[in-house]
Amino acid sequence: QVQLVESGGGLVQPGGSLRLSCAASGFTLNYYTIGWFRQAPGKEREGVSCISSSGGSTYYASSVKGRFTLSSDNGKNTVYLQMNSLKPEDTAVYYCAAVPAYYTNYVGLCRSAPGSLLLDYWGQGTQVTVSS
Repeated sequence: QVQLVESGGGLVQPGGSLRLSCAASGFTLNYYTIGWFRQAPGKEREGVSCISSSGGSTYYASSVKGRFTLSSDNGKNTVYLQMNSLKPEDTAVYYCAAVPAYYTNYVGLCRSAPGSLLLDYWGQGTQVTVSS
């Protein structure tokens, strides 16, 4: 059974840090393009950061570039999103997603429109709240 499980969300003050984890089971990450997306109430889904199946290439949305770092540990079949210098506008539910690497690359995944992907898998989401 294919499954993605996110963890690590929570409440943090502005300027703080969180590390999100996305643990995959039922498939091997190094054959998949992986990404983190977020959606805040009343806003469209945003592709935050995506990584190639090899782990060698990453994409970051301009809103998070320089503050977030995406990495993968294929040995643990887990992807991590390190979020530093958090801002209130980072508040959202964060989801990880996986698609076969042959289907789309990491830029294509992050820029994909909602509902446009096939063969995609999604986690249940984890809430990140940045507030004082």
